[in-house]
Amino acid sequence: MITLRNLSLQRGTKPLLSNVDITLFRGQKVGIVGANGCGKSSLFALLLGELHADQGDIDFPPTVSIAHVAQETPALDMSAIDYVLEGDAELKTIEQALVIAQQNHDGMHEAELHARFDAIGGYTARARAAQLLSGLGFATSDEEKSVRAFSGGWRMRLNLAQALMCRSDLLLLDEPTNHLDLDAVLWFEQWLKRYEGTLLLISHDRDFLDNVVNTIAHFYQQQITLYTGNYESFERQRAAKLALQQAAYQKQQREISHIHSFVERFRYKASKAKQAQSRLKALERMEVIGAAHVDSPFHFEFLPPPQMPHTLINLDKISIGYGEQPILNQVTLRISPGSRIGLLGPNGAGKSTFIKLLAGELSVLTGETMTGDGLRIGYFAQHQLEQLRPQESSLQHIQRLDPLVSEQVIRNFLGGFGFLGDMAVAAIEPFSGGEKARLALALLVWQKPNLLLLDEPTNHLDLDMRDALTMALQDYTGALVIVSHDRHLIRSTTDDLILVAQGQVKPFEGDLDDYRQWLLDHRANERSQQRDVKSPSENAQQRAEKKRLEAQQREQRRPLQNKLKQIEKQLDKLTTEKTTVETLLADPAIYGDKQKVQDYIRQQATLITQLQQVEEEWLTITETLDSLDN
Repeated sequence: MITLRNLSLQRGTKPLLSNVDITLFRGQKVGIVGANGCGKSSLFALLLGELHADQGDIDFPPTVSIAHVAQETPALDMSAIDYVLEGDAELKTIEQALVIAQQNHDGMHEAELHARFDAIGGYTARARAAQLLSGLGFATSDEEKSVRAFSGGWRMRLNLAQALMCRSDLLLLDEPTNHLDLDAVLWFEQWLKRYEGTLLLISHDRDFLDNVVNTIAHFYQQQITLYTGNYESFERQRAAKLALQQAAYQKQQREISHIHSFVERFRYKASKAKQAQSRLKALERMEVIGAAHVDSPFHFEFLPPPQMPHTLINLDKISIGYGEQPILNQVTLRISPGSRIGLLGPNGAGKSTFIKLLAGELSVLTGETMTGDGLRIGYFAQHQLEQLRPQESSLQHIQRLDPLVSEQVIRNFLGGFGFLGDMAVAAIEPFSGGEKARLALALLVWQKPNLLLLDEPTNHLDLDMRDALTMALQDYTGALVIVSHDRHLIRSTTDDLILVAQGQVKPFEGDLDDYRQWLLDHRANERSQQRDVKSPSENAQQRAEKKRLEAQQREQRRPLQNKLKQIEKQLDKLTTEKTTVETLLADPAIYGDKQKVQDYIRQQATLITQLQQVEEEWLTITETLDSLDN
């Protein structure tokens, strides 16, 4: 469907891509990974016609419908749901044409338009738009609110919903989860799994990539290399490839050393001079293999806090909220050194409110809060990026915290966060969102907190920085409370999960897979309650019967969901086996053994058939679950 042929691209004086040749096929779901600034977003701009290649071609059918997420949302007076419906351009065109046909009393044309309107799902479009809004975290009451009434983050969700509303052949998504919470991410994953077109997804969320894509496009050293499988499979294949490259490099270096040694010993000896010259020419013709290395530019750690109270924060039957209206009631929690807590809960349940209380930005309405002597809180939240001083440098930000520390010590520290050389002393105003987020984290680390409160800390951070943050948090000796849609980060750094829901804060017994099931049940209950509100005329007997049917439906769902988990594990296993066989088939060394090659080809064919069968079973169960939801 999409072919890049001998493609080269340069931005300013910086080359991004050089003689790239790849082909992507219809229905492929491709995760695009690579360091910041390597050209991932520029590839999208090429596909959208916003940039032109310096050399080579991009070929794809001219009739392909492309959907992408707009980066800006004007402050419009139209309702949220009408804004989402704008994503289906043909739908809006037919609606306008119908109005004209009715005014002109053109019955024949009007009938044709109605037929086309029906064919593209026009009569269910509003319901589909409402489902998109609901899945992305909007309440039913938000549907008729004007676009201008929403904050920046929620407007980005509206843009995403509008892109998903488009009946596209090719969907381009650049960090779509940055403005989503975990609930919306879990819903979004399922939507993308059902998407039938070709997906190109730039993301730094490992779990999201693992659960959505079947191919990885790795941008590295001005090239794009395709790897079959999800991100976990890519890491294994990449590690194996680097190991082979390093072994080949070391072998070549020994050979080069041996040639140099021979030449030095015999170049002036008449009987060996010809051989020495021959070996020098062989050395000149040799294609040099580079050393394999995957060096992260980020290395930092949390230094031990100066004090570590026995109890950091103790909450005793507190209630918190805004004004006199409580959001969370009767909360009891003790945070001690070594506590590692992940906060879960549906959108709007009060997770960020609870973190603000812990950070001291909110007061309790009732109950008692006690803090330990020497408590030092490190609080990271997205709004704190706005409090950075645009005209000051990263170094000046640290100097404000510690004026007596030498500039070289600060430079060494900032280097671990990727602020090297002149970047450390440059004003931060033109910094990207990711660079500002790294600076905010650097400021937090510098202060040596004994309690870390992190509210979506990975937004805008690339995979290298996320890995560095994960490793630093694993070695952190203080207490940690974190809200994040990055499941890899939660899974890798927390020991306890706490659920914030329905006005309560309580331990969650289970893992993130269990939380996904909890969310499904929670949403089903919410829909049931909304139907009850819409139908107040129902008598008690009807409501009881409805609840009985809903309980029966949940019982029907449970075995299907358990089966779905088993199938997803089976898909992962088969995909891994297929990737292993394909990696072996890609090795030229095996083609001397015809029997072995035939065995691998048979294994590959068997695995492809098994994968198709299991994927069909997955789709059948998913569709059954969807029908139970509706």
